[in-house]
Amino acid sequence: MALGLLIIALVIILLGAEVFTNALEHLGERLKISEGVTGSLFAAVATALPEAMVPVIAILTGSAHAELSAQVGVGAILGAPMMLSSLTLFLMAGFAAHRRGWGGILKPEHSGIYRDLFWFLLAFSLACTAAFMPHTKLVRGLFVAILILLYIGYLIVTLRASKKLVTQGHGTEADHPLFLSRLRLPTTIPVVVVQLALGFAFIAMGTKGFVHGIESLSDSLGMSPLVLSLLIIPVATELPEKINSILWIRRARDTLAFGNITGAMVFQGTLLPALGIGLTPWEPRREVLVGMALTLLASGYVFTLVARRITLRPYYFIVNGACYVAYFLFLI
Repeated sequence: MALGLLIIALVIILLGAEVFTNALEHLGERLKISEGVTGSLFAAVATALPEAMVPVIAILTGSAHAELSAQVGVGAILGAPMMLSSLTLFLMAGFAAHRRGWGGILKPEHSGIYRDLFWFLLAFSLACTAAFMPHTKLVRGLFVAILILLYIGYLIVTLRASKKLVTQGHGTEADHPLFLSRLRLPTTIPVVVVQLALGFAFIAMGTKGFVHGIESLSDSLGMSPLVLSLLIIPVATELPEKINSILWIRRARDTLAFGNITGAMVFQGTLLPALGIGLTPWEPRREVLVGMALTLLASGYVFTLVARRITLRPYYFIVNGACYVAYFLFLI
């Protein structure tokens, strides 16, 4: 029963995300925003929404068991950056290696990936620090405010970089026609916004069912909902949408591929930890601390490669895959 609910909810989530992502690509094209900005902001946020909505729904709406909902929320918040910085980057590199070889060259736009990883590491380090601080409303409120301001700052810096990148030939081009255009509707901004709303509605509906499914499954298996959330939610809701990055990397659109992942990391490392710090216990439990440490290790490793302007090659990301395997073995 619980497994069936999870599958149905996942199908609804992915359908909504596909509709939402398609609309965002057209919005980026019509607004003449750069490819890197579309990847780091529009595509990243769109593909992070299924994952993001799980903790939002779990924490804000709750269930019959508030503690279970809080654990589902915390697991989803911390599981996403862990998976993105480790497993997802490794899988993307693996598919690139299929075409280019493990020693082939990856060519994302340098300033974009550097910017994304810098802001992520800054924000996520603060979120990790918050777990060890006094749990007073003043202290927590301060961390929440800083994380929100960091994401706003990231948005400003990223959008400012857009104009220059467009003039350099990095403008956004949508890969597929707007879905609503198949109903003979014009591809205008109002129609794009309508499709965005439809996609978001499907995501919200699916994630509500997904939260209940995780809680039911944890009861059936006798496992901690926190562990299940750390393992299942990121893979089930985030990884399928990151297939976009695999498709882009296979078509040599490396900037979009990397931006889709690193931009989602910034989103997942600022706004969602702010929600967790403000509305959950946010305690330094063993599963949480190990996940935080490996996330910082995996993302810091890639940031060091980029900062030193080392030519990125697929085999470098084997380290990221190893980080995820280590965490998976630890949890089970």
